[in-house]
Amino acid sequence: MPLGVGRAFAVLVAALTLVPSAGAAGWPERKVDAIDYLARRAGVESFALVDTRGHIHPYRGRLRAPSASLLKAMLLVAYLSRADVRHRDLRSADRRLLGPMIRWSDNVAAGSVLGLVGSRSVYRVARRAGMRDFSLRSPWGMSTTSASDQARFFSRIDRLVPTRHRGYAMRLLARIVPSQRWGIPPVVPGGWRIHFKGGWGSGTGRVTHQSALLLRGGERIALSILTQWNPSRAYGTATIRGIAKRLLRAPLPPAPT
Repeated sequence: MPLGVGRAFAVLVAALTLVPSAGAAGWPERKVDAIDYLARRAGVESFALVDTRGHIHPYRGRLRAPSASLLKAMLLVAYLSRADVRHRDLRSADRRLLGPMIRWSDNVAAGSVLGLVGSRSVYRVARRAGMRDFSLRSPWGMSTTSASDQARFFSRIDRLVPTRHRGYAMRLLARIVPSQRWGIPPVVPGGWRIHFKGGWGSGTGRVTHQSALLLRGGERIALSILTQWNPSRAYGTATIRGIAKRLLRAPLPPAPT
């Protein structure tokens, strides 16, 4: 089936079968709008949103893709959860690794952190987050993940970090450098705080991803958008922004009562 026809069919199926659930009015319609937008875009995309009730709304949610730097958020959780780290204050050596790895997406720091935590600790993070499609590979940027995996992970990322280090981890994810605040951050509705991480493939467009947790008071929304085979990285970031704009347009569906 041609790509455009397949996406148009997906829109029709979604429109006919998605029924708004209680407390989540508007998310199914927004999902259809985002899928319709993708019918006009090049590349291979998937996304998943976890709403304020904890319900997940996926589109091709289990389609696997290379994680690129999205893995660094998992490495952050794994490092702060280490038995020799979780119960003590962070040292300057810890911060010299974790700060650049998250805020600047430093690859050398990520390799060092992975060497310290080991694969078993990363898989433990994946299990705790309820991830089903994750596989750690070498080189680490080729580890596989899915939009549904990432949405589940980011929906509880703060709760996966030991209480002692939770504030530090969330500050890092809120203070990504300006040059990497493309995609979801520009379209976040007023009043919401964003904690996020992006991933991309050396400017080629092979992969361009972003995952985020949005917080407002006691409300939380997680969103992950994965794109592959873009004509360019800039094209992929525009696609992510277009999807996020349709899913997060104001006003957002009401919080559960």
